[in-house]
Amino acid sequence: MRKQFILGLFIPALLLSSCNADQQESISAVLERGLTRSTEQALLMAKELEGQEGKLPKTINKEGNLETSTYSWWCSGFFPGELWYLYENNPTEELKKYAELFTDRVEPAKNLTNTHDLGFMINCSFGNGYRITKNPAYKDIMITGANSLATRYNPTIGVIRSWDFNKDVWQFPVIIDNMMNLEFFTWASRATGDSRFKEMALSHADKTIQHHFRKDNSSYHVVSYDTITGVPHKKQTHQGLADESAWARGQAWALYGYTMMYRETAEPIYLEQARCIAQFIMNHPNLPEDKIPYWDFDDPKIPDVPRDASAAAIIASALIELSQMDNGQFGKDCLTLAEQQLRSLTSPDYLAEKGTNRFFVLMHSTGHLPGNSEVDVPLSYADYYYVEALLRMKKVIGGK
Repeated sequence: MRKQFILGLFIPALLLSSCNADQQESISAVLERGLTRSTEQALLMAKELEGQEGKLPKTINKEGNLETSTYSWWCSGFFPGELWYLYENNPTEELKKYAELFTDRVEPAKNLTNTHDLGFMINCSFGNGYRITKNPAYKDIMITGANSLATRYNPTIGVIRSWDFNKDVWQFPVIIDNMMNLEFFTWASRATGDSRFKEMALSHADKTIQHHFRKDNSSYHVVSYDTITGVPHKKQTHQGLADESAWARGQAWALYGYTMMYRETAEPIYLEQARCIAQFIMNHPNLPEDKIPYWDFDDPKIPDVPRDASAAAIIASALIELSQMDNGQFGKDCLTLAEQQLRSLTSPDYLAEKGTNRFFVLMHSTGHLPGNSEVDVPLSYADYYYVEALLRMKKVIGGK
């Protein structure tokens, strides 16, 4: 969900592990292989769905068939956004045609007020499209979407409501994923001159620091606020192992969200929060050797549990950006881990062969294990953040 990367500010000396080039493939070759495969798979997917009006790729179902969604599913913006990234890397008319086609399918989402996921839906698709093409129609759609999202902000509590279900359990639930919406608001504030959007983003980020994190800097998944006092009354999980466990993708959303908020605002508190989250991830004893997290860091059945390639892709993308915000050893460590993750994701263990995997790029992601939904399958957002991470790393190493 990145529009203008702050990259190349502090490219560390001894960048990456190229000193071992005689023993392993160069990182440049890894990136190009990943981008080539992503382009091949995305074009096959686009052609598969071109004639299916309104359809967007989601995952593979339990029967092994492609599962699609319409604009209203929270993942609808990822495939169009992936196409825009691939077009940015290799600006062919074919990629642009499909990026425009699938972006247009998401447009009705701009009016949705029953979901907090408009940042994913609109900003990843139209946001990338507008950043690259400056199409004024895309800007108008984005502003409409930002205003729709703003209806879910509660000024008394100071946060954006995530979900509308389980009203007998949660009064005003906010999930850590919601941090990913804030870039949409900071963009809208610049685009419209309306400071209200930025103020909402700052308040949400500040309240999330205050209430969502444990002493070890891991994040709860769900925090529900009392609508009268504005104080949390429940801290739980919905997609993780347990209320006090560290659900892997939740930690990824948190890392990405605060790295992005520092880039957008230059507020030191957000950089410090991102650093703390990164250190939790990087130093966790259950982070496996290939650096692709298990679905939950605290699952007692590790290593005999599913991985989550989507979490790895999100973490890698965030770490690459975070590495450019620190010119010391910490920045080098961030970049080293991101490289390790990209090497693993671009290996046969995770990268699908051309024409397989129902045309998704990555294998072995986990959506909602407690609900027995999307376990060890490809996911559209894994592909999106994987391509984003490849492009970010390519920019850092000067591969353009």
